[in-house]
Amino acid sequence: MDHLVWNISPELLSIGPLAVRWYGLFFASAFLFGFFYTERRTARAGMDVNTDALLLYLMVGTLGGARLAHCFFYEPGYFFAHPLEILMVWKGGLASHGGLVGFLLSLGVFTRREGAPFFFLLDVLAVPAAFGGALVRLGNFFNSEIVGLYSEVPWAIVFARVDTLPRHPSQLYESLVCLVTFLLLFICDRAGASRGRGILSGVFLVVIFSSRILLEPLKTRQAPWVEGFFLSMGQMLSIPMVLAGLILLVLGLRRLSASKPSA
Repeated sequence: MDHLVWNISPELLSIGPLAVRWYGLFFASAFLFGFFYTERRTARAGMDVNTDALLLYLMVGTLGGARLAHCFFYEPGYFFAHPLEILMVWKGGLASHGGLVGFLLSLGVFTRREGAPFFFLLDVLAVPAAFGGALVRLGNFFNSEIVGLYSEVPWAIVFARVDTLPRHPSQLYESLVCLVTFLLLFICDRAGASRGRGILSGVFLVVIFSSRILLEPLKTRQAPWVEGFFLSMGQMLSIPMVLAGLILLVLGLRRLSASKPSA
């Protein structure tokens, strides 16, 4: 069976020693979309939020958390031996679980300093975060990284920059999950789910990280030091995220129920 051969350069364009990479473009687009969405959504809610400062906090927190998680969970041996390379983000290596933790911490610092409602902003940001996740996974696809296992399914792709085997396009699977989650959250928000603080962020965590647990067996292992364990590193890190999402969802539904006028 003939399969699509993917051999796109990770660089969109280069000028001398400088290069614009597809991944960087998608990553920046994710934050840009989040900025404009949050600005409009908070204005619709009648809230005055310093979205410029919020964007800066979230970018620093997300990038920092994603980088540290990759270094210490996925390649600890290498980075303990080469600690200065932890700062070399441009060399690649970001972990979504750490990015989420950094995102939450930076949001907490921002809301505390600005006096803004944490859970309201968390729910607002869950919507563009899902869309951003779809863009970031497209960036992984253009980088030919986080590839799937060998497969003969009709839609398998040969990542020529990796090897000559047809593989599951696992990045596209996760991108599609994120896109569907974005549409679901957008519809739920329009339907008034945000009145139950925690519902949207709870749905985000449950859907995104449950799908991560289910899709991990189709991907190559990203943390060789846990090779042989029945769960991958991505699955182990996703379990507490799902549990946290369930707690937020239950509490949010209770708040929504309590906010409805009794008959």
